[in-house]
Amino acid sequence: MNARDRQRGIAQQRGIALITAIVLVAIATVLATTIGFASVMAARRATAVFGADQALLAAEGAESMAAYVLKQSGALSGGIDSTDQVWAQPYGPYELAPGVTLQFAQIEDEQGKFNLNNLADGATPDPTSIAQFQQLLTLLGLEPKWADLMASWIAANNDSQPLPDGAGDSEYLSQTPPYRTAEEPVTSVSELMALPGFGRARYERIAPYITALPPGTKINICTASGQLLDAISGKTEYSTDTSALAQSRQQNGCFPTLSEFNMSLSQAQVSQLASRIGTSSNYFRLRTFITIGTARFSLYSLLYSDGGGQIRPIIRTFGTE
Repeated sequence: MNARDRQRGIAQQRGIALITAIVLVAIATVLATTIGFASVMAARRATAVFGADQALLAAEGAESMAAYVLKQSGALSGGIDSTDQVWAQPYGPYELAPGVTLQFAQIEDEQGKFNLNNLADGATPDPTSIAQFQQLLTLLGLEPKWADLMASWIAANNDSQPLPDGAGDSEYLSQTPPYRTAEEPVTSVSELMALPGFGRARYERIAPYITALPPGTKINICTASGQLLDAISGKTEYSTDTSALAQSRQQNGCFPTLSEFNMSLSQAQVSQLASRIGTSSNYFRLRTFITIGTARFSLYSLLYSDGGGQIRPIIRTFGTE
């Protein structure tokens, strides 16, 4: 091998060594970047998990506070639950710990709303509750047909006892994608949006006035909205001026009282509603909003009071109602 070939071989070897070095540096850079990115993401995940745990603990503290307030209100009110009591007042903002703030907490009486599960008892639709829901829908500017549709959604064996505006499985199986009716009590009022054509706009209008509680739960007339009171009575008395209703409740506590409300009803209505309305409640919903740094967490808790002084959460929903 002459000198020229030897120099050419050395140059080639140097070129290969340089390329190898570049490739190794590139691989090392990629590995370092991947490791660094993984470390950052792991740290963020750990921060998020820690923040969620903190938020849950803070929200559980808010539940305990709500239970205490409800218990005290019940002891002082003689068993009547009304919106002038301490439990109905909003709380917050309140700093729980450095960087952890209870922005807002509000207790709502769920028995001051219309219970969708009262529309049907097993396989039997309830005509009285359906008529009340139809009236409530009308007062809110919605079509009354949704009462039959929701009753059919809940009632077991709904195809065997069709309602005038109801729908069975055949209607829902023709949807895209197809699905079946629940045929059991609902756990969330959002199931209204499963009705064909109901939509978000109707849901947002009626959501503040409805709830999903065990079938047969009474309506508390002390906290019910004016629209619901009129839907129950079949008259137009309280829904025309809801601000006056709220003011009367702040001044007088329970308004209307059970006797006052019954005075506007016929004797047949009084007998019919005796087992459906009352002035006390067992179910309350707590809305809690917690901020930790720049992150915001929300918890919705359904609280149950057993009447013996024990109050506990039975359903928790994170992020959405």
